[in-house]
Amino acid sequence: MEKVRYITKLKNIPELTEKERETLTDVADKFAFRTNNYYQKLINWDDPNDPIRRLIVPSHEELVSWGRLDASDEDKYTKVPGLQHKYQFIAVLLVNDVCGAYCRFCFRKRLFMDISDEVVRDVTQGVEYIRNNPSINNVLLTGGDPLVMSTRKLGNIIKQLREIDHVKIIRIGSKMPAFNPYRIINDPDLLEMLGKYSQNDRRIYLMTHFNHPREITDVACEAVSLLQKSGVILTNQTPLLKGINDDPEVLGELMDKLSYIGVPPYYIFQCRPTLGNKMFSIPIEKSFEIFEHARMLTSGLGKRARLVMSHATGKIEILGKTDEHVFFRYHRAAEPQQKARFMVFKRNPNAYWYDDYDEIISEYSFNYPFRTSGPE
Repeated sequence: MEKVRYITKLKNIPELTEKERETLTDVADKFAFRTNNYYQKLINWDDPNDPIRRLIVPSHEELVSWGRLDASDEDKYTKVPGLQHKYQFIAVLLVNDVCGAYCRFCFRKRLFMDISDEVVRDVTQGVEYIRNNPSINNVLLTGGDPLVMSTRKLGNIIKQLREIDHVKIIRIGSKMPAFNPYRIINDPDLLEMLGKYSQNDRRIYLMTHFNHPREITDVACEAVSLLQKSGVILTNQTPLLKGINDDPEVLGELMDKLSYIGVPPYYIFQCRPTLGNKMFSIPIEKSFEIFEHARMLTSGLGKRARLVMSHATGKIEILGKTDEHVFFRYHRAAEPQQKARFMVFKRNPNAYWYDDYDEIISEYSFNYPFRTSGPE
């Protein structure tokens, strides 16, 4: 049984020079640092620009003053402690404030700072809110990473949700298949619990976070296979990240490899303008070019992802562009009247976020409501 050891101090990474450990301490003090010995082995330490290193090892570029901690105004949709309700049919439960490692580009890095009180250890209020809102048929467990929790604690939350008849889908957002697949391989109780509650007519989905094809190791594939055999449905999401997966060939390879192991690409996210993320961010119109070129390199099974921004007002899909205009659509909207709204803006090659566009040239909206019930 492989034992994975967690690392929370830069001094415990022997591949870093003494000078690097000293000079990066202020970055790790501001934005939490955590990794593990399994994931560190994926880094090519001879390459200073190695994408896995860039993903997990602090950099002074994170101290550039740009963005804000809650770039999508998640606090606006917090209904009770630990629960967000932004979209009609979906509730988000923040069940944990620890991950297997901390991505340097994390859009919720505020949860790992002393200022945060968004995560609760007791989800009773959140579960009660869901129970009292029968329009909610889809619950996302996230944080933090739910698979860092003990199987007993996670199973207790899932059990409570399964006792609510109108909750049909339970999703778990997790990077553990990439960060520490042994969490899955070494815990048959976890697989048994997930299999018990992933029922024929009410599945559990695991939203994996593979950001680079090198994370899809033989061990990660074994963990994925065990989850699939337990009855869990897997799909993947990743932000588009400068220096990590912004090469169309790399992104295309990621899409391909995911399709090979039966984990369909779900969302490719525009990197949120979160504090510390300037080094990872790509202008929207460049992101669209990278995304489309990557899609040309993979089969239909690999190109099912949508390129979206998780904006405060909803998930805005980036649909296309011409020489003069760029096209967006609300893939999911917080306000009913915005659902499926189509928008045309004058192009702005320096735009990193929806708010960087000035004037809508044209738009089209459906007359809402066009139905009264059912999943989005």
